[in-house]
Amino acid sequence: MDTITPADIAAAADRTAGRVRRTPVLRVGPDLWLKLEFLQHTGTFKARGAFNRQLVARERGELDATRGVVAASGGNAGLAHAFAAAELGVPATVFVPESAPAVKVRKLRGLGADVRQVGSEYVRAYEAAVAFAQDRGAVFCHAYDQPEVAAGAGTLAVELLEDVPDVDTVLVAVGGGGLFAGVAAALEGSARVVAVEPVGAPTLHDALAAGEPVDVAVSGVAADSLGARRIGSIGFDVARRTRPVSLLVGDEQIAAARRDLWSRFRVVAEHGAAAAWAGLEAYRPAAGERVAVVVCGANTDPSDLH
Repeated sequence: MDTITPADIAAAADRTAGRVRRTPVLRVGPDLWLKLEFLQHTGTFKARGAFNRQLVARERGELDATRGVVAASGGNAGLAHAFAAAELGVPATVFVPESAPAVKVRKLRGLGADVRQVGSEYVRAYEAAVAFAQDRGAVFCHAYDQPEVAAGAGTLAVELLEDVPDVDTVLVAVGGGGLFAGVAAALEGSARVVAVEPVGAPTLHDALAAGEPVDVAVSGVAADSLGARRIGSIGFDVARRTRPVSLLVGDEQIAAARRDLWSRFRVVAEHGAAAAWAGLEAYRPAAGERVAVVVCGANTDPSDLH
């Protein structure tokens, strides 16, 4: 089974230095910080894993200047892999469902990606991307369930530990589990991780209850970014090893948290990122507990924030 360790994340931090932004930490209370990862390239943490995946492929001699990379995603992962490929000077092909929002397709093409719309569901685009990688020799880049992608995501926790070295607890949103896996592995032995998921997409919560990854029905306001139907094998393995606190939050809590981040701190967060802030109320830190919340993305329409 693929997994990641703190050593993998340390290596990813060295490898991606100068490629990704070091995002700031904002102190918002005596013992409370926000990790402002939404300031990362393309608006989410995904650029970290995209760069690490593609740089590892280049080190291995797998990244061909004409074949490039391929990914399946109409959302944040596709944008990140397209951005990283452009920075590294290789072509990117991104498969998206036919239902992908036009604005995201335009963004992908704006980054130079060859966008191919296939099927009515993500799974069809994913299958097409895998076949393309096999047929054309392009490097396949998963949205979350690859060791290099998850380790890259974990580099934000390396920064967090440098900025808040005595942090006790870190809250992070969970979708497919790549960000969770990276953060939990990076903090292993140093801090507790609280894994926050929408009630409408409880991939990790249900997997922990079942003792193995299981399919879940997906719905709710955060489904565009936390809409994986099953926790990735890397995320589940790290969860079994690190035993996070698992919390579920409802759509109303997520929407309220998103508005709260804006009204109190002028932080623009997508619903998936706001889920982590919503988890803070349910978690209820002890007195003196030093807590950081990862605000992992800002690809949202801010017109309803007022």
